[in-house]
This record gives sequence, C-alpha cells and structure tokens, in this order.
Amino acid sequence: MTGFLGEYEVTLDAKGRFLLPAGLKKQLPEGENTHFVINRGFEKCLSLYPKQSWEPVFDRVRSLNTFDPEVRNFVRYFLNGATEIEIDSAGRILLPPNLKEYAGLQKDVVLTSGVDKIEIWSKEAYQQFFDTYSPTEFSALAQKVMGSEPK
Repeated sequence: MTGFLGEYEVTLDAKGRFLLPAGLKKQLPEGENTHFVINRGFEKCLSLYPKQSWEPVFDRVRSLNTFDPEVRNFVRYFLNGATEIEIDSAGRILLPPNLKEYAGLQKDVVLTSGVDKIEIWSKEAYQQFFDTYSPTEFSALAQKVMGSEPK
C-alpha cells in the first residue's frame, strides 16, 4: 500500500495544470507513477489516488448495499466527479474544471499527505483549516482518535 508524507506548494498554470513535485514522485509505487483517480475530498479539497490505492477503495464502495438509501447517497457523493487522469509528458497533472471549481483552486495550491492519497487544497483553505485548531484542541482530538497507547 502506498503512503505519502510531506507538504508541497505548487502553482496552477492558466490551464489548471501543476507539476507533481519530485518529493511526491519518489513516494509513488514503482510502475504506478503516471495513472491516478481524482475526486472530491470530504472537505473542500481534492483527493488524488494512485491507481493502486484507489482500487481497494473502489472495491469497498462497490461492495456496499445499494438497497440502502444512505449508501446510495454516499456512493453518489463520493464518486461524483471521480476521474481517471494521467501525468502528461512534461510531468504535469491537469485538474478537471468541475473539481477545480469545487475545491476553489485558482493559483496557489498545497499538496499534502492523505496517507494513501494526496490531498489538493487551495493554499488559503488549507491555512484556514489549520487556524481552526489550537494546540489544546488538537491534543484532545489526537487523544480521541488515537486513544492511549502503552509506553
């Protein structure tokens, strides 16, 4: 399974393309460095999955019970706009216009780890997200999410 670390600032060109930073390229699995699936993130960002990381997520979504109305709503929202994309010969990724608009991406963009995917944020929205947590609130969130581990 692929995993990503780091935070990278990139700039979108007039066509909505950005150059994938070398630091992220190095973290891509061997042979899986040109094909991706991009979709809406849970916040106002985009999620860029290497194909290898997308496949188990899609398999799980595909196995859900579509007789359940909540499942149908989740599937519609989660897959809304999901698009297969490739890195072009110059090493750039072209963002689909509808997804670019959804995330409010204009020029300054931040690429950051989403564990098995890369999150794509407008620089302003990314900074606002971190402004919402104080160190105390983050500590409480970490305790809630991670629990207590033995020392």
